[in-house]
Amino acid sequence: MNMPITRTRFALPGLFLTSLSALAMAEGKPDSQDALTPLVNSGGKELAFDWPAFRIGTAEYAEGPTGVTVFHFPNKAFVAIDARGGGPGTVNAKHIELGYQEPELDSIALAGGSWYGLEAATAIASALKEDGLRNGNWDDVPLSTGSIIYDLGPRRLNEIIPDKRLAQAAFRAARPGVFRLGAAGAGRMAKSGAMFGCRAHGGQGAAFRQIGELKIAVFTVVNAYGVLVDRQGQMPACYRDPKWPANAKVTDLMDGLPASFNDGWPGKNQTRGNTTVSVVVINQKLDRAQLNRLAAQVHTSMSRAIQPYATIVDGDVLFAVSTAEYDPPEASDALSGLQIGIVASEMMWDAVLASIPEQPGHIEAKKDLNLSPATLQSYAGEYRFSSFVSVRITERSGRLFAQATGDRDAFAITRATPVEILPVNAGLFTAPGRYPLALSFSDRGKLVINPGLWQQVGAKR
Repeated sequence: MNMPITRTRFALPGLFLTSLSALAMAEGKPDSQDALTPLVNSGGKELAFDWPAFRIGTAEYAEGPTGVTVFHFPNKAFVAIDARGGGPGTVNAKHIELGYQEPELDSIALAGGSWYGLEAATAIASALKEDGLRNGNWDDVPLSTGSIIYDLGPRRLNEIIPDKRLAQAAFRAARPGVFRLGAAGAGRMAKSGAMFGCRAHGGQGAAFRQIGELKIAVFTVVNAYGVLVDRQGQMPACYRDPKWPANAKVTDLMDGLPASFNDGWPGKNQTRGNTTVSVVVINQKLDRAQLNRLAAQVHTSMSRAIQPYATIVDGDVLFAVSTAEYDPPEASDALSGLQIGIVASEMMWDAVLASIPEQPGHIEAKKDLNLSPATLQSYAGEYRFSSFVSVRITERSGRLFAQATGDRDAFAITRATPVEILPVNAGLFTAPGRYPLALSFSDRGKLVINPGLWQQVGAKR
């Protein structure tokens, strides 16, 4: 009842402690990004498709984790934008809204890092100039746009952001016909379902379809306040509250308002910092009104896959792009703008579902596992994750306790009171609760919270 549909086990202690930059950051300069190395075009599953007109690149700082996803249109393209929700973050949106009839778009950058991540869009514009692809003439200055998701705050214990170096690495690694699904690129630290406390890990998804000469591709980074919903009304990614009715669907949660905001329901866990950013690309030439309507139609349709959608605490943005490679004659049986919108809307639902990565599963403590006081004492100490979060481990009468220190809690390890952590095996501990929590101690003086894709690494002082 407490588990999402997909799950994976935590890694063995120390398995993911191979990043020298992560160790240096935790030991010496926990808030510096100077030592970080971009990981390009890695992680997740690949969606492959045949469309050489544009290129896609991803880059990540695994130490965050956080990332960037870049779309590059070498021959420029037409673009429209549709923004919803209470907090959209965009670059060059007002220019796009002017609706000029020339193809101007060079690139779109989707990034984590909240408004700090908007640097990604301007960084790509700089890269286009630095690489000699655009210059400073008034008619050749690159139009680079983009939008961001919020992946900071309580979901991780550092404030590493997608910076210029990361964005340009993604741009220069871009290639046609490959998109990474799941916890990759801008979706590296996405989450969904904050409204109902689902708090599942999110990611980026995509879908591609070709109908005759028409090509449609849709992409989305899902970091939504609402819950993800499949076509049967089920919630495919959600850490369920044990107090919920058995087999509760999203309609039960929605219909339960306002009672579902009372004790026993997780609705009180409202948090800001949610956004879904999306891109629709077609090769058919559309006039400006049709492209604007495509953006609005597909964006509106996403309220079926994400419920609720475009709330006051979301910042949802969708870009509709036409490469205009295909311009069917009026007498042809080509799809109309309306029909393209319907097809793309169904594809976007598929893309939302394809964004879901495997979720970490709960691990069970071993009640009969007795570790020596000396072993437990060896784990004791203060572990620094950043300049504002540390975790203090103490041993008392053969039991181990964890307590956050600094300005913020460390997930379920709070500053208010020590939390007992229970052994799974030597070096790996857990604490019971609605959300999985694992603490892995290494023999190199490191503490890894939730080892794996979303791990946080602290160094012993």
